[in-house]
Amino acid sequence: MALGSEQKGIATFYDATGEGNCGYDKSGDLMVAAMNREQYADSAACGQCVDIVGPKGNVRVLIVDQCPDCDKGHLDLSRKAFDKIAEAKDGRVNITWTPVSCDVAGPVKYHFKDGSNPWWTAIQVRNHRLPIQKLEWKRDGDWKSLRRESYNYFVTDSGVGEGRFQLRVTASDGQQLVDSVEKVLDDDTVDGAEQFAPQK
Repeated sequence: MALGSEQKGIATFYDATGEGNCGYDKSGDLMVAAMNREQYADSAACGQCVDIVGPKGNVRVLIVDQCPDCDKGHLDLSRKAFDKIAEAKDGRVNITWTPVSCDVAGPVKYHFKDGSNPWWTAIQVRNHRLPIQKLEWKRDGDWKSLRRESYNYFVTDSGVGEGRFQLRVTASDGQQLVDSVEKVLDDDTVDGAEQFAPQK
């Protein structure tokens, strides 16, 4: 789903916490939403920002969850976000929405899933301005792809091994960032060096 491509659909709301299928932690910022199953695209929508226009106004949300029962075009918003575009009593409203660059501060972050180790490694990219297309790693030799899972981690069942390794993350528009990571962590996060430029 390209940034800037306007979609038409409907919005509903749910009791969001910031957690969900994307595997993020609870958040104080509840301008969040769940993406319909088709456009969730096996977690490719996670961390993406969306501008929504509804009957009462507009709002920008971060995709943190999947709505498995929602049809294409349908976004399930936090109550706080829904209140910006419609009256809660309406419950279900027509909207237009557009994927956009996120207004983030600082570099991308790499979060290692709990249980990660040198022999089974799962990494989540966080704080990214643009949607993530793929994540690769290498120590020596060629770049190897990590498999994207529907719970928004990139996984290698054989692990990345012990010691320092490199990560290369590719955004939806083809921009790439390369970072050197000291070692595999367990339920911990490391900052990358840079951030993707906003898409023109």
